[in-house]
Amino acid sequence: MAKISAVNRNAKRERMANRDRAKRTALKNIIMDRSLPVEDRFDASLKLAELPRNGSRVRVRLRCKLTGRPRANYRKFELCRIALRDLASNGQIPGMVKSSW
Repeated sequence: MAKISAVNRNAKRERMANRDRAKRTALKNIIMDRSLPVEDRFDASLKLAELPRNGSRVRVRLRCKLTGRPRANYRKFELCRIALRDLASNGQIPGMVKSSW
């Protein structure tokens, strides 16, 4: 089990990223638009820098939904390899069968 504080911190980052998504995309579009004057683009970059860092989507870590483990996650199932193996062995994931040869 992961630390509860780490899981909560990551959840807060997800909320902030969803909240600031529209602002960030608008400012990034202004910054990347070469037809605008340099002053406007520079002002947009300063406004983007003033936004909280945790509002960026890049800072959100993919974690297991069951255990909160930050590594070895499968995006399709949103589970870590250990939890996925346990659920598959118990037959709780449809279509997934333990391999044998």
